[in-house]
Amino acid sequence: MTIYVGNLSYEADEQAINQLFSQFGEVTSVKLIKDTVTGRSKGFAFVEMAEATTSKRAIAELNETEFLSRNIIVNEARPKTTGGDRGGRSGGNSFNKNRGGFNSRRSY
Repeated sequence: MTIYVGNLSYEADEQAINQLFSQFGEVTSVKLIKDTVTGRSKGFAFVEMAEATTSKRAIAELNETEFLSRNIIVNEARPKTTGGDRGGRSGGNSFNKNRGGFNSRRSY
């Protein structure tokens, strides 16, 4: 089961998160989400645990508890959605849309 961990301290690293969750059972992976430009943590991570029962126990016991001076949010990760609205821009790159003007009058 994959667990979402939010409101993480910027000092948190994957090893510390792994240690926190491994007290409940086997942790198969930890993915700390980082900004691609700065490399700084975005303040959330995904933890994958081997068994659903231990995952649910970790969620119940760690949600809204203090970790590295921050109250973390821990819950079951929602599945990644595909397609759909992307902030009001449907259809991808907005530069390729026909907005009228000179280019719309061009005949080929």
